[in-house]
Amino acid sequence: MSSRPLTRVGAAVAAGLGVMALASVPAAARPLHIAIKHRFGHPPTTSQCLKTLGIACYNPAQFQRAYDMGPLYSAGLNGTGKTIVIVDSFGSPTIESDLKTFDSEQGLPAPPSFRIITPAGPIPKFDPGNATMVGWAEETSLDVEYAHTMAPGANILLVETPVAETEGVTGFPQIIASENFVINHHLGDVISQSFGATEETFPNVASLLDLRSAYKNALRNHVSVLASSGDFGATDAELNGVSLYAHRVVGWPTSDPLVTAIGGTQLHLTDNGTRTAPDNVWNDTELLHSPAASGGGQSHVFPRPDYQNSVQSVVGDARGIPDVSLSAAVNGGANVYLGFTGSGITPGWYVFGGTSESSPLFSGVVAVADQAAGHDLGLLNPALYAIGDGAGSGLVDITLGNNSVSFRQHDKTHHVVGFEAVPGYDMASGLGTVDGAKLVAQLQALPHH
Repeated sequence: MSSRPLTRVGAAVAAGLGVMALASVPAAARPLHIAIKHRFGHPPTTSQCLKTLGIACYNPAQFQRAYDMGPLYSAGLNGTGKTIVIVDSFGSPTIESDLKTFDSEQGLPAPPSFRIITPAGPIPKFDPGNATMVGWAEETSLDVEYAHTMAPGANILLVETPVAETEGVTGFPQIIASENFVINHHLGDVISQSFGATEETFPNVASLLDLRSAYKNALRNHVSVLASSGDFGATDAELNGVSLYAHRVVGWPTSDPLVTAIGGTQLHLTDNGTRTAPDNVWNDTELLHSPAASGGGQSHVFPRPDYQNSVQSVVGDARGIPDVSLSAAVNGGANVYLGFTGSGITPGWYVFGGTSESSPLFSGVVAVADQAAGHDLGLLNPALYAIGDGAGSGLVDITLGNNSVSFRQHDKTHHVVGFEAVPGYDMASGLGTVDGAKLVAQLQALPHH
């Protein structure tokens, strides 16, 4: 996943799109997300995106319908009384006005509360010429707008940190300190993280394990923690943030057993949000001529947690990811409003993909489930694996697609063979995707410990 916000920026011209996925600067200098660099003045419809870009794009109402959130909203379950915590380096200089524009044009209510805190110290002034800052600003809008989409009644707390997270340890001390601040002061119920670093880029295992305090703290305080599974399929970035490993790797914190790993799918929707085909594993590698697929595989740090004993035949002795998957495809991306200027961006609407989208989407489902249960659910993974993806489950099995990727590097073509979606759990899609109404009911019915 190569650290930085976890949607991925394609460095090459996307052939069929005729547009560049963000500016051509080293990957290490910016967040890891895929943003199609075509500005719309208003939120485009799916039909308009297909006509203009040759790819599908979706708006909030389509996601709400696709994930069956309507029955919950009708019952007054929209996240009221709960707070979603979004963590991003630097944040965005226009996020408050961006969210207002997003809500106004999408017909959404404002969140009851939207706050920004900087517990790790003051944020450097936004530099529109700094690709890293611009990338994090984009990430911030994506995260905030789509967490709000799924739980329009929840409060949103944006936690900004002053050091960009890249590969290895860099940026994580400030993130972990900030998350501990949030947990210690009981400021949130679910934390969404759209970033990560390849496990192998840490100096040693101890340096990674030393950063786990916030997740242990969250476990004690019944706070749910989510993380995007990555955007390079079965591989991920090396320490330089540019090169990719030529073999299977995964990133952290998504590989942490105390975190729910959120992978990526591709939705196929009409303009009103009706599915025209089953969801499949997100893999836009051919479309973008660059690795762009849902992260998944076995941790090289963490052994299999007890809650994955039921899928031991798939994950072996290691922690396997993802746990669940939601929308992350570029061809089927989310329409995001950006209000700042920088690195080729001017205020307007842009199409985003990557698992940076799937984590905030699921955070909204979790906030609604917390409200329905009348208490915070905390670590979700034992419950998710207990529910499983059988008939009638709120976890809908994904059986199409894979997260294999190919790429040219050092004058050689590499093929990293990933994992196929098959009936039951797999390391391309996890337990599958979400039927919000059913899953919330199943989580609500579980015994409260």
